[in-house]
Amino acid sequence: MINASEADWLHVDVMDGMFVPNISFGQFIVKQVSKICTKPLDVHLMIEQPERYIEQFREAGAENITIHYEASNHIHRLIEQIKATGAKAGVAINPHTPVEALVDIAEIADLILIMSVNPGFGGQKFIYQAIPKIKRMKKLLEEINAHALIEVDGGIGLHNAEALLSAGADALVAGNSVFSSANPTQTISALKSLTFNTFLN
Repeated sequence: MINASEADWLHVDVMDGMFVPNISFGQFIVKQVSKICTKPLDVHLMIEQPERYIEQFREAGAENITIHYEASNHIHRLIEQIKATGAKAGVAINPHTPVEALVDIAEIADLILIMSVNPGFGGQKFIYQAIPKIKRMKKLLEEINAHALIEVDGGIGLHNAEALLSAGADALVAGNSVFSSANPTQTISALKSLTFNTFLN
């Protein structure tokens, strides 16, 4: 269904039970998914010490690898490590982390992921403070002439997608709103239509 849909990427949440309370899966499952998925894998590492596994996730098929700002004291080094594998490098921030924390690394990141829920579980309620954060991130990127994409993850559906895109988001992660809908392919199409219309206006 995803392969035939209008989705651009398949977002893959990797959780270790330490950085977040939930446990999902690791490199082996990502590798199996990459064998059958025709979409680029957007791998989101919600794990401690991500530097231990970056090369492994790239080898497993990740095209984008996003690590959390809160998971390391060496974000610049991690971005360079991800880029050295040939993957796109992303940095995620939790709801409590200000976008200003990224000012010194935003120029070298390919992707900034703003969490609009607390990471670890699907189906959570959207945190509306994410909208002004997106606007501030967009302004910060413009001020430093950086070109990272702004991705938003958590509680996203047709009820709030347009507001996020209008605020400056480039990519939206939709999980529960897609897979709990009666017609996931149609829901993806509706979200893509919003994206198209928002950028036309």
